[in-house]
Amino acid sequence: MFSTSGPTLRELTVQALSSIERGYDLLAPKFDATPFRTPDRILDPVTAAIRSLGPFRNGLDLCCGTGAGMGVLREVCTDRITGVDFSAGMLAEARSSLPARAEGPQSAWVRADARALPFDGVFDLAVSFGAFGHFLPAERPRLFAEVHRALGPGGVFAFPLPAPPRVGSPAHLTLWAFDAAMRVRNLLWHPSFVMYYRTFRLHEVRTELAEAGFTVELWPLEELGRLPDGSPRCRLVVARRPA
Repeated sequence: MFSTSGPTLRELTVQALSSIERGYDLLAPKFDATPFRTPDRILDPVTAAIRSLGPFRNGLDLCCGTGAGMGVLREVCTDRITGVDFSAGMLAEARSSLPARAEGPQSAWVRADARALPFDGVFDLAVSFGAFGHFLPAERPRLFAEVHRALGPGGVFAFPLPAPPRVGSPAHLTLWAFDAAMRVRNLLWHPSFVMYYRTFRLHEVRTELAEAGFTVELWPLEELGRLPDGSPRCRLVVARRPA
């Protein structure tokens, strides 16, 4: 799963026993060499789908990490794109991996908690990739309300949501075991490190987005294929702040 340039087992252990912020500060220099970075096979179809929703001027990458989503925003926004994360280490890596360009949207990097965004009606597009497992279900209404506030009227909040693995499959058992181990870790060790893969369920998320004031659509990402039952392997959740 990890390349030779990725973190060692010892480094991952130290990271997992740290707080979320400190853990990602430590992991940041090698993060892009792990399977945790959103791969291009997902970023590319998401970019194409979001482009069809535009045009967009100003974009926000929520919990931007090392900047995978900023690359998407560069392709679909014209004026300014902003990456927000509360890990200084991840922001430093993002700045170095996506240097400023003379053409295209201008980039900004902001260290902030996604549950308390320092923006009000600034953006017409917000995206996020792979970060929602860091928020407990009880925190999501506040998170979605903050995104709603950061968007202007008619603004779009879009993110990919893969279908859950089949119950009993190796992938399902792996995620179940990871979440169980994380819960045990957080019972026995502080500070806590919140990262759960099975708590971000589509029907709950749709309800919470609607309660935050969004209208919600689901777009199948056909490039990623379909499951044996015909359902999409991955959907793009498109939540729009009404105009």
